[in-house]
Amino acid sequence: MKKSQIRKKILKKRENNYHKNLNINFNYILKILKNNKINGKVIGGYYPYNYEVDSLEILNKFEKKNYLISLPKIKKNFQMEFVCWSSKNPLLINKYGIPEPVSGKIVTPDILLVPMVAFDKKLNRVGYGGGFYDRYIKKNKKIFTIGLAFSFQEIKTVPSNQNDMKLDLIITEKHN
Repeated sequence: MKKSQIRKKILKKRENNYHKNLNINFNYILKILKNNKINGKVIGGYYPYNYEVDSLEILNKFEKKNYLISLPKIKKNFQMEFVCWSSKNPLLINKYGIPEPVSGKIVTPDILLVPMVAFDKKLNRVGYGGGFYDRYIKKNKKIFTIGLAFSFQEIKTVPSNQNDMKLDLIITEKHN
């Protein structure tokens, strides 16, 4: 199946299942970070869009544990950077309809929470097709990447090529 077909199928499934109030276990994420000896304190998150896993609650919990929170800001040439953000800071809707920080210090996250449309057991993901996360991860290889998804977004095999970056971990609501 082509990525475009996967996107269409899974996005519809995500919209239909969103009301089920499926949540990611924050303590499980902390346990994973501790077990992998990930000590960085800068989290790159995302503002949930189009029925994605709601990362805001997770980001708020990280912030309460004194992590520095950052969100992506889209730049020219399909690039993005991460800008420090707090839940008290304003956001502006970008050209893709996604809220992003108005301004702030640019940082490189130690830990990156990655949204996705679909994934497979080999830690491959399907995004929206812009390649923003793949390019960012490729440029910043030391970042520990955690994909956040609902379990129903898993597919047998994600078609991938040399531009697609595998994640370090994918967590769903089924992980405790």
